[in-house]
Amino acid sequence: MITIVLTNRNRDLKIVNNCLDSLNKQSNNDFELFFVDYGSNDEYLLDLKKLISKYPKIQFIACPVSEQLWNKSRAINIALKKCNTEFFFVGDIDMLFCKDFIKTLYKVKNEKSAIYFRVGFLSKEETNLNKGFEESNISFASEKEATGMTLYPTKSLIEINGYDEFYHGWGAEDTDVHIRLYNFGIEVNFYEEEILLKHQWHPKTYRSIRSKNPLHFNLEKINHSYIRLSQTSKRTLANINCQWGAIPNQNHYLKLSEIPDFKIAILPEKPKINAFLGQMSNFGDEVIHLIIKDTTTSNKIKQEIKSIFGKKSSKFLSLKKINDMILQEIIVHYRNLPYQYSYNHFKKEIELKIYFPK
Repeated sequence: MITIVLTNRNRDLKIVNNCLDSLNKQSNNDFELFFVDYGSNDEYLLDLKKLISKYPKIQFIACPVSEQLWNKSRAINIALKKCNTEFFFVGDIDMLFCKDFIKTLYKVKNEKSAIYFRVGFLSKEETNLNKGFEESNISFASEKEATGMTLYPTKSLIEINGYDEFYHGWGAEDTDVHIRLYNFGIEVNFYEEEILLKHQWHPKTYRSIRSKNPLHFNLEKINHSYIRLSQTSKRTLANINCQWGAIPNQNHYLKLSEIPDFKIAILPEKPKINAFLGQMSNFGDEVIHLIIKDTTTSNKIKQEIKSIFGKKSSKFLSLKKINDMILQEIIVHYRNLPYQYSYNHFKKEIELKIYFPK
């Protein structure tokens, strides 16, 4: 049997509905379906659950991780840990599935290989016409380099510790798992005989400065350098020194709504930022609320003048730089902890709430 996992955060419900409808109309219904919502906001979740209720086949998992970095790898691994079938397909919530897609998966499945599929992309105009899979016309199709939409032998994927949860943001995690499976001795093949999946257009709002979602500005570059290290060092295992596929603890997340044990307000000075990051490992069973407000332009100029004349001065970092420093620390050391993070570009303020369990 085959398990499918779809991951989601605040995706347009029309797109979600189209995706689920296409799976509901499969010529072969012999599959399990996990829907992992990773951090959609509360109001959206109410509407999503109403939509999901129309599809009794779905096993729904909601993770209370709003205001956190998107971590598709963790969302996938949560379903992988619950998978009881021989094969595991990782899809996207913005796909339309051909009615014979599951039928094809059964034809091509192989315990010694992972198979990923060519995807046709719909334009904004074509998506809005809502034609369905058969009638919609693609603008272009993915090539071999696009490594998502993959059918895995479940046992092999678990043996390499699933998807690497270092990857946050969008992209790279699929390529990484393909590389590690290949290093592990599993073939990775590209199915391009026909297009069985079509991608619905949607705006990439997470890249906008108006977005409330956390964004590490250099993460894509870091992710791609991380992949190259997996290649050159012939990695097979990921997540070696951390728990992977961990379902967020709801009670721990409720701590973030309580009065914090410590509220820390600091200016964006380099020594103070480094001191806070250094202290993070010393907290235990405590909620920390950090606020960093940018200093005035006149103060920055004043400190620069002092520095020029050799006087004692403060070294200020840009909030963009601090944003990346804090998020990188969370990714490497604290990614499974309950936290809420925001960088308000207009108020020039960074805010972090984080709970350190015992």
